[in-house]
Amino acid sequence: MFSERIHSTRLGILLSGRGSNFLAIAESIRTGKLSGVEIAVVISNVAEAPGVAAAVQLGLPHAVLVSKGRKRAEHDADVAALLNSHKVDLVCLAGYMRLLSPEFVAAYRHRILNIHPSLLPAFPGLDAQRQAFDYGVKVTGCTVHFVDDELDHGAIVLQRAIPVLESEDAHSLAARILVEEHIAYTEAIARVVSGEYEVQGRRHVKKARSRDAGTTGRLLV
Repeated sequence: MFSERIHSTRLGILLSGRGSNFLAIAESIRTGKLSGVEIAVVISNVAEAPGVAAAVQLGLPHAVLVSKGRKRAEHDADVAALLNSHKVDLVCLAGYMRLLSPEFVAAYRHRILNIHPSLLPAFPGLDAQRQAFDYGVKVTGCTVHFVDDELDHGAIVLQRAIPVLESEDAHSLAARILVEEHIAYTEAIARVVSGEYEVQGRRHVKKARSRDAGTTGRLLV
């Protein structure tokens, strides 16, 4: 699936809102927690998304491709063209509130990551934190997974779990999960770009070592 590249892994960030996970990734790159990685472009499907303003402030390449009123496949084709023009290796969804077309997913097979605020497969879809809280679970968390043709379904890269406190409400639970998301996304990207793991069925597992092992740890395809 992956082969060695001599350049840094280039990330394409897709967002629709404030982009807090995007900012966490950017900060991890800046501080060296996430090495060998750079943000190639930030793309929003919403014109006034605060995440775009954040990208401007950080001096990152950015674009707005408004999706409202457009057919999904046509919009995604434009997004893919922009990602390709920036030589993106790995696509990271950071609060991207739009389902991707099958054509887009196929073009970036095992190269699209998403983060979801529950321990999948529990509580997929919108408002997962409240779903978990209302269900009365004692443990919840977040999941970083590859994107496939089904909602919140692709192979899981990693998860972080937290206990649900008796003293809290759904809002405070969501805030605590978000803290874990910011940690998990960096950890998941580092794992994927290391070149040491591969997707086997639904599992993201460490590759068997070979006599030729010893790559530089760069992504991709």
